[in-house]
Amino acid sequence: MDKVAYQKINETLYKEILPNGLTVYLLPKAGYHKTYGLFSTNYGSIDNEFIPRGGTEYIKVPDGIAHFLEHKMFEKEDGDVFQKFGEQGASANAFTSFTRTSYLFSTTDQLELNLGTLLDFVQAPYFTEESVQKEQGIIGQEIQMYQDDPGWQQFFAILKNMYPKHPLHIDIAGTIDSIAEITAEDLYTCYNTFYHPSNMTLFVVGNLEPEALMAFIRENQAKKTFEAPEPIQRRFPQESPDEIIKRSEEKMPITIPKAIVGIKGLAELPKDNKERLIFKISMDLLFQMLLGTTSQNYLRLYNEGLLDDSFGYEFSLDRSFHFADFGGDSENPQMLADRLTEILLHFDSDPEVNEKNLTLLKKKMLGKYFQSLNSLEYVANQFTQSLYGEWTLFDMPEIIQEIELTDVLAAGKLFIKEEAFTRFYMEKNIPS
Repeated sequence: MDKVAYQKINETLYKEILPNGLTVYLLPKAGYHKTYGLFSTNYGSIDNEFIPRGGTEYIKVPDGIAHFLEHKMFEKEDGDVFQKFGEQGASANAFTSFTRTSYLFSTTDQLELNLGTLLDFVQAPYFTEESVQKEQGIIGQEIQMYQDDPGWQQFFAILKNMYPKHPLHIDIAGTIDSIAEITAEDLYTCYNTFYHPSNMTLFVVGNLEPEALMAFIRENQAKKTFEAPEPIQRRFPQESPDEIIKRSEEKMPITIPKAIVGIKGLAELPKDNKERLIFKISMDLLFQMLLGTTSQNYLRLYNEGLLDDSFGYEFSLDRSFHFADFGGDSENPQMLADRLTEILLHFDSDPEVNEKNLTLLKKKMLGKYFQSLNSLEYVANQFTQSLYGEWTLFDMPEIIQEIELTDVLAAGKLFIKEEAFTRFYMEKNIPS
């Protein structure tokens, strides 16, 4: 078992790759009563075209199947796993993103019992055609609920503008029609391909003794039989900048119109893991300088009535895609989109992008980071999402302190390109 001490944050991380390929991380937190476990597979909603384990040809599975599979994992022949965790004094949950599916629990007691339950239920699939048909109705209701959510619809609309062919623009839960196509056989195909231990990560943080817990995990995994690891081969549609949809709009029953501006990442990112992490943090800092709530640009747009407290932005970087989006409610959505586009395109001459602001925002980012380390949920979720090779969540202070204004400007020039911009408007649907 490898041991890495992070002196700046006073944390010690234990890591081991088991013979079956499972990567295990343990982070003991002295003084904590709760322990949080997260078992993740590198498989999400965009992974719908791949060569199945043991196969030679690419297949395409129905949209929403990763999320559907997540739901079905909790239902076993002998009952519901949620109930079992509850009886053992733990709470459990799961979530599916574009690129990951994670199963988790938190407990203040019986850690090994609950961790064993987590490992055992995720590594023992049980699907029947009858249970699949039942779940289609349940998830269908969930999909309809999100179809009535203007914010959710706006987000996927701007994704469709940026990625008209890539499965990123499809709702993580799929559509009513796509989930109706899912069979138990499809679920087993996806499970066998993506739920191999070599494609999975276990992270446990909290009140734990690393040597004893790692011994328990080794023993649990040694009792199970897995086929030899195989490289996973995924395939995604190729898209050119010309295929970006520059503008789209939709009407919904809302009280205030909405506008959102998107920027699709077109340039090839650095191959070096540390450089990629520097790029991501640099983009976060640049957008805070330009449009954070303390920036002059934000205050100006707010005072002009072009945006309100609903305004927000995000920068996402993951395997096979990276993008940014900015938007919110506005009585003048076109003017807001115009102004946001102008600010972003001229970032390198904006007076807000300066050494003083960068220093202040780095201190703010570090303060927020150290505060967040008190949350076991934050640590587990962020750690498993922020693996850049040997660079992890716990290297963030070093990276943040290293970043200079030249890094921020270089990242902006790599990412912000006029041909990468798109916008979406949501207008009020006024009944006739």
